[in-house]
Amino acid sequence: MDQNGKNFAYAIALTGGIATGKSTVSHLLEQEGFSVIDADKIAHAVLDRKGEEIAQRFGVEYVTASGVDRKRLGALIFADTDQRLALEAIVHPAIREEIFAQARKLEENQKPYMVDIPLYFEKRGYDFPLVALVYAPREMQMERLQRRNGLLAQEAQMRLDAQIDIEEKRKWSNFVIDNSGSLEELEKKVNQFKRELYAHFKI
Repeated sequence: MDQNGKNFAYAIALTGGIATGKSTVSHLLEQEGFSVIDADKIAHAVLDRKGEEIAQRFGVEYVTASGVDRKRLGALIFADTDQRLALEAIVHPAIREEIFAQARKLEENQKPYMVDIPLYFEKRGYDFPLVALVYAPREMQMERLQRRNGLLAQEAQMRLDAQIDIEEKRKWSNFVIDNSGSLEELEKKVNQFKRELYAHFKI
């Protein structure tokens, strides 16, 4: 059984940084016909399944009748590295298991597909053969994050600092999809990425 993803021949890890627009790119790639394994959706499902463990570790106030209070829990873990690591220890084994289970099924199609993992480089538990980065410069991340989430500059800075700098991620990626312009420009960049992938896989 693959332990980190390196033996999945058709997998492309799709990652980015907070507020770089990775979700938009993921949606555009689905429209282009690519299958996408969404780690965030998997994580949400796992988080709710682990509600009892979350309540025991962090407190019952972080779990409601409808599931884990992600906003409240997020504020806690972004402010405390030890708490973030404690949460990851609870949920990440199950998240990895489900990601790899879905990848094994998609490998049977012998077509490239995306594994959408927001914190691909941070987690260091994955080693897919190709990585595509959705890129926006740090100052644009700050601006978008404050506007999107209604955060103060200090709060946005704290969330950015919890991730590896986007310029470092750029160096480590096989493909870069620049999302520093308009949606129309992004659509062109995604189409170009598709052509590059097809050339790589000789499709």
